[in-house]
Amino acid sequence: MSDAVNGQEGLKVVVIGAGIGGLSAAILLRQQGHKVIICESSKFSIELGAAIHIPPNAGGLLELMGISASAIGANPCLRVTSYTAGAHKLNSIDNSSSAGLWQHPWRLGHRVKLHTTLKDTALKEGAELRLATPVVSVDAQSASVTTAEGLEIHADVVVGADGVHAVSRSLLAGADHQPFGSGKSAFRFLIPRQVVVDDPQTRPYAECDGELVMVYHQDRRIVMYPTSNNTLLNLVCIHPEAETGSASSGDWNNKATREMLLRVYEDFHDDFKAILTKVDESSLKIWTLLDMEVLESWTHGRLALLGDAAHPFLPHQGQGGAVAMEDAVALSVVLERGLRSEEVQDRLTLYQQIRKGRADRLQQYTRLAGEDLKPGETAKINVMEFVGYNFGYDEHDNSSQKLREWKWSKYPSCSSRGPVAFGPMPGPRSNDADRSRTDTPPRFVTATITIKTSRTVLQNMFPPGSNGWKFSSPGTFARCSFSQTTLDGLKWLGGQGHSRLGLYIHGVEYTGSDGRTTKGTYMPVLFEYLAESITSEREEFGTPVVFSDISVDRSEKSYLIRAGWRGVGWGSFDLSDLRLAVDDASAGYIPGYSADESILIHRQVPEAGIGCKGQLNLDHSISSTTVPANLDVKVDQVWTAGSAAFVFDARDKEKLPTLHHIVERLAEIPVYEHLAAHVVEGTGVPEALGAGKV
Repeated sequence: MSDAVNGQEGLKVVVIGAGIGGLSAAILLRQQGHKVIICESSKFSIELGAAIHIPPNAGGLLELMGISASAIGANPCLRVTSYTAGAHKLNSIDNSSSAGLWQHPWRLGHRVKLHTTLKDTALKEGAELRLATPVVSVDAQSASVTTAEGLEIHADVVVGADGVHAVSRSLLAGADHQPFGSGKSAFRFLIPRQVVVDDPQTRPYAECDGELVMVYHQDRRIVMYPTSNNTLLNLVCIHPEAETGSASSGDWNNKATREMLLRVYEDFHDDFKAILTKVDESSLKIWTLLDMEVLESWTHGRLALLGDAAHPFLPHQGQGGAVAMEDAVALSVVLERGLRSEEVQDRLTLYQQIRKGRADRLQQYTRLAGEDLKPGETAKINVMEFVGYNFGYDEHDNSSQKLREWKWSKYPSCSSRGPVAFGPMPGPRSNDADRSRTDTPPRFVTATITIKTSRTVLQNMFPPGSNGWKFSSPGTFARCSFSQTTLDGLKWLGGQGHSRLGLYIHGVEYTGSDGRTTKGTYMPVLFEYLAESITSEREEFGTPVVFSDISVDRSEKSYLIRAGWRGVGWGSFDLSDLRLAVDDASAGYIPGYSADESILIHRQVPEAGIGCKGQLNLDHSISSTTVPANLDVKVDQVWTAGSAAFVFDARDKEKLPTLHHIVERLAEIPVYEHLAAHVVEGTGVPEALGAGKV
């Protein structure tokens, strides 16, 4: 299957390091259609045996990669029990009571099995794995790496997943931050669980499936839990580095002795020492727990770090592998399928914005969890206090939303209106990327009837209680128009259209509180039959628009408009004896289609909430004045009507429950003279982008 999207080939990505984070990134980036090369310094000839936590925040991420934690033998963590070094039980928490909180269970897996499965999955997805290929330098601007053999590999992105001693970190701000000993070292080893269960002295500490046991002393502790479908016990014995300093280092594969282990834990209860004696000395390893100051940045140019290369984790919360997977997921989300190479640097900056805060916070939690106890303390912190933050999280969902919000922010002038949870709403004034919709002009047909009528009747339609409205002329005659427009070929409606019908009162002016007077045409009401257009007009422009059915019957000589509500007609407008105006195609007046005309409206929005009845959230007048020059509004043909007439029927409140009060007032408008009636056809729709309060 081709990785191209709309003719755009996938990015080329070099991943430095084939640990849990690097392999996860390779899998997920391949799923996005990118070409991935993994450079791993080792030969994978000896894989390190240890266990690993797969907490709820990681289980779903493995599923994204097509990996089932249960299928690789990771058993659920069903209970957490704490003891003092003297074998006094502090507490025992049954995780089954909280297991229902998480979509994915807290599991305890075997690191080798997980790593092997990640490697096999990466290869199956099509990533290229180059073993014994250490990277010695990185050019972050050109996204190229150089191997120890002098081979240069050029790409679009470099992912630094080369662990705590990362070469890739050298290019970043804070590169002088080097890993340092945290003051602690740890023995680690696996023993058959059955060996512990068969010993009556040690059985109580291993007889329950899925039980994680922690044994605390002031400056040292033992952590023990089952893995591999509860067949093996993993032990991590954390202690002061000074007591084993000559044997330990930052490397995971330093050998240790049983005598050394028992000496460090000589003050622990005999039960725990009995467990320690069961270690196979050939498998006993020791390493220094490394920490590092927080980096200022994880990215530089086309380089991004993840996992321990960006934030080495101490083991006290079992989140190191999970956070590396979270990094990989976030990176794959921002480097989405079809991304162009020139967009990479902005997306890497976004990746850091998404991930750094959480990773830094989890690092700090882990440091607190591992601090020495004071005399009388049973634990430095309540580990379960942080469970909600650690476990109640899904990086794929989080990153996907952050990417959406980032994309929305790139178009600040786009329509932000309800429902706001789903981003900018498509509308007549912007397309999906908020660029003006000028590619294919829509078509319009507008029928207008203009009459001479009573100023004193029309002025009763000014906003009640709003001062500043008046007619420019003191005379008692006035002009108004009923204008109906049918639009078609609107891109924001998928090429379809809609109809509207409005009352336009001419010769009006409004003087605002600042003393500035705006003259124009006042629109007290607009009728629309399309919900999308109604909400757009109301929320973006504050237009006084209401729903009505609108239909048009057009023939060669007539144009009949009918308005109604759920089958109940309330008005009709009849333009007959139509004649094509050959000599003057610009003769037809269309309200709002002239750059010289301001459309005046009044916006009033009630305050929401119980007890707010009668209170207003918004109450102001608006003038729409500007027709963008880049919109080609073109009149093609004009038909003048030999005669025109309209009629209103307000019915009653039962038949027109939502429109009766409006139609009743329209019916009051007297007709003293028909001044003009015409039908205009053309292309383009004016946009009053200059609208604002007056």
